Amino acid sequence: MIKSLHHIAIVCSDYDKSKKFYTEVLGFEIKQEVYREARQSYKLDLSLNGVYLIELFSFPDVPDRPSRPEAAGLRHIAFGVDNLDESVNLLKIKGVNVEPIRVDEFTGKRFTFLADPDKLPIEFYEL
Repeated sequence: MIKSLHHIAIVCSDYDKSKKFYTEVLGFEIKQEVYREARQSYKLDLSLNGVYLIELFSFPDVPDRPSRPEAAGLRHIAFGVDNLDESVNLLKIKGVNVEPIRVDEFTGKRFTFLADPDKLPIEFYEL
């Protein structure tokens, strides 16, 4: 039935700020960018290492996320990294606030959280 995760769709409140965050801070590549006049909306397709992963949408007057992260629905997105310390340092250099590193009690692996411009929780998990 299901073969893989195809993509994650994210709605942002400030398109330019989120586009910069996902491309310049996190390093996603723009696959395609479309402005949909009828919806007053951008759709930005983003890939990482050649794999299409995120659709970033903008819409006028989007509501805020109800709470972080225990609202019903998507809790967070997680990205695997080879070196968590290096990743955290790069994020801090780029002005991103990163939570203290924690250890997963079940796997013994290290992880941390940060937030995108709309406060969507993003986890960096050391592989």
